[in-house]
Amino acid sequence: MSAVAQNLEERIATLLEAPAARRATWGIHAVEASTGRVLYSRNAGVPVTPASNTKLFSTALGLLKLGKDYRFETRVLAVARPQNGRIRGDLRLVGGGDPTLSARAVPYTKGPIEGDPLKPLAELADQVAAAGVRVVEGDLIGDDTHWPWAPYPDGWAVGDMVWEYGAPVSALTLNDNALSLTIRPGKKAGEAAEAMLRPAVEYYTIHNTLRTVEGAERRITVDREPGSKVLEIGGTAPPNGGAASQLIAVDDPALFAAQAFAQLLRARGVTLLGTVRAAHRMPQQPYLEPEGVELAKRVSPPLIEILRVIDKVSQNLHAEMVLREVGMKTRGKGTVEAAQKELAEVLAAAGASKEEFDFEDGSGLSRRTLVSPAAITSLLRYMYTNGSGEGYWSLLPVAGEDGTLASRFKEFPQAGAIRAKTGSLSHVAALSGYAGLDPARRIAFSIVANGATAPASAVRTVIDKIAVAILEEGTR
Repeated sequence: MSAVAQNLEERIATLLEAPAARRATWGIHAVEASTGRVLYSRNAGVPVTPASNTKLFSTALGLLKLGKDYRFETRVLAVARPQNGRIRGDLRLVGGGDPTLSARAVPYTKGPIEGDPLKPLAELADQVAAAGVRVVEGDLIGDDTHWPWAPYPDGWAVGDMVWEYGAPVSALTLNDNALSLTIRPGKKAGEAAEAMLRPAVEYYTIHNTLRTVEGAERRITVDREPGSKVLEIGGTAPPNGGAASQLIAVDDPALFAAQAFAQLLRARGVTLLGTVRAAHRMPQQPYLEPEGVELAKRVSPPLIEILRVIDKVSQNLHAEMVLREVGMKTRGKGTVEAAQKELAEVLAAAGASKEEFDFEDGSGLSRRTLVSPAAITSLLRYMYTNGSGEGYWSLLPVAGEDGTLASRFKEFPQAGAIRAKTGSLSHVAALSGYAGLDPARRIAFSIVANGATAPASAVRTVIDKIAVAILEEGTR
C-alpha cells in the first residue's frame, strides 16, 4: 500500500472512531475515475441499502438510453374535431410520462417552488378552448395507459404512501401527484381550525376535528386510509399557533389530473356532460396507442434538465417515472422490470458484479433495493469515461451550494469541488459522487452507513469529513 493510500486510510480510520460512526456499519469505496486505481476500500463489495443514491443509477440510465434531449408529450385527444362547438364523444387527457406538469422551475433553480401548479394544464385547456370546443358530450378521461398501472414499487412502506415523497407513479402526473395541505388553528380557544388544499382541486374530502385549546400542546395529526378520499385531521393546538403545512399524495394521479383539467375547462366556458374518470392499463394488458384527433399538446423541457432536478432535490417520483420510460422506449414495456434489464446491461458494461446489486425501484425509497459501494463507483467511472461524464457531473448537488447539499460542508470551503448524491432513510445515510474539479484527477467515491443509531446529523457530519479527506487525497 502506498504512503498516499496509507495516509487516507489513517484519516478515515480516525473519523470512524467517532461515537456516531461506531454505531453504524460502513461501506466506503474511492477510486481514481480515470484509471480505477483504488484509493480506499472498506466493505466495498457488500450490498447495502443505498437510499436515494439509487437515483444515480436511474438518472444515468435515462441519460444513456433516452438521451439528454429526450422530451415527453402530454396530449388531449377527441374522437373527432368539434362540430358546432361539440365533441360527440369522450375527451381524453393522455399522459406520456412528463414529470413537469407543475410549478417547479425547470431548469433547476435554488429556492422554493412558486407559481401556479396548474399552469401547464391550463395551457392545454387554452388550446382546447381555442380549437372551438364548447361542449363535450362524453366523458373526460385521464389516461395513464402509457405505462401499466403499478403505482408503488416493491418495498415501499404503506406509511410512505400518504405523503408526497411516496406519491404513486403514473404516466399522467400533475403537481408531483400531491396537494399542499395548510392547517391554521383558531385564533381563540374553541374556534374551528381552517384547512386548505393547494391547488384547489376537488379531490379529497377533509374531516377536520382539530381542536383549538388554550394552553394545549401543539399536536396536529394528518392521516388517510389506503384507498380513501378522506383526509382525517385531528389533535390539538393552542390559539394563534401558526400554520402547519404538509404535502399529501393523491392516490389516483390520472383521476386527479382529469378533475383538475375539468375545472380548468369549465372556467373557459366548456360544458362537460359526461363523467370525469381515469383510464388505467393493468400489468397483464398490452399497450394500445390512444386514438383520436389531437386538440392540444404540451412538450416537456429536455430530459437532462429533468434529471438535474431529480438529483439536485432528490425527487422520488420523477426518478421512478424516468425508469419506466426507459423500459417503455427500450423494451416496449413501461415497467420497473424492463428498466432493470437495461440497467443490468449497463452495470455489466461498467464492470460491476451482478451479485452486488438488486434494484426494486428507481428512487431508493424501497428498503429492498441493495447495491454495493463498489458497484456505485463502477457506475460513476463508467459515466465518467463513456462521453457522458460532464453532463452527468452537472446533475449532482454542489457541496455547500445547492440541492440537498446546500446546507452541508459549510466549514469546508474547498468542498465546492465535490458533486455528490445524498441518501437518507431511517438508520441509513449515504453520499456518492465525484471529488475534484480537474477531470483528469477526479475521484469517484461512495460512502454508505447502514444500521446507524446516532442522530442523522452526526452521521452526516462523519460522512462529510470522509468526503473532504477523499477530495484532499486527489489534490496531493
